[in-house]
Amino acid sequence: MIEELLPESVVAVETYGDEEARDTPLYPEEQQLVARAVDKRRREFTSVRGCARRAMEKLGVPPQPVLTGERGAPIWPEGLAGSMTHCDGYRAAALVRATDLASLGIDAEPHAPVPDGVFEAISLPAEQDRHRELSTTRPAVHWDRLLFSAKESVYKAWFPLTRAWLDFSEADIELFPATGQGTRGRFHARLLVPGPLVGGTRLSGFEGRWLAEDGLVLTAVTVPHC
Repeated sequence: MIEELLPESVVAVETYGDEEARDTPLYPEEQQLVARAVDKRRREFTSVRGCARRAMEKLGVPPQPVLTGERGAPIWPEGLAGSMTHCDGYRAAALVRATDLASLGIDAEPHAPVPDGVFEAISLPAEQDRHRELSTTRPAVHWDRLLFSAKESVYKAWFPLTRAWLDFSEADIELFPATGQGTRGRFHARLLVPGPLVGGTRLSGFEGRWLAEDGLVLTAVTVPHC
C-alpha cells in the first residue's frame, strides 16, 4: 500500500508479519546492533532490513548492511535516500536515488486511537481544533493516530537534511481528506522553526500523503530538489 503514496522514482517494498525475517540473514555489523534485543525487536529489525535489501536490488544496488547513525537514523548506501517503518504486522522500506529526491520519510501505525495523553502531548492548539472538526465530519478515521504518523514521517524527512531534532511542537500539520474519499488524502506540514536548505532554498514546510485502510495508517513525505 505504501507505494500508492510515493512518486514513481521511489522503490517501496512492504511485508505483512515477519516473513522477511525468516529469509533475511543479518550482516555481522547488524547482528551487533540487536545482540541484546528481545525476540520481537530482532524480528522487526530483520524483516524491515529484508525489505530494504529488496528495494536496493530493484534500484540495481548490491544488498548491503543498513546500520544506524545519529538518533537511530538508518545509514543508506552512497547515492541513496530512504526511510523504513514497522508496526505490528507490517514492515516497509522506501528507497530512491538521491538525484531524484532530496529526502523522504514514511511511517506506518495501527489504525486505532493513540493511548491516553499522547494526542495532547504531540499536538498544537490549532491541530486540536482541526482534529475536533475532522472527528465530527469524518469519523471513520482515527485522526489522532494519523496526526502522530504524519509527524513521524515529517521528522524522518527532516532529519537527513538537518541532522537536528524536530519536536512535535515545531511543525503544524493540516490533514486534508481526498474529495469523496474519507480514508486517504494529503497533508501539509508548516515548519515553525527555520527549515532545511535544499539547493540553496530554505524550506518552510513539507507536503505529504496519507492512507487509512486494512487496519493501518500510512503516511509519506517526499522532498524534491529545489
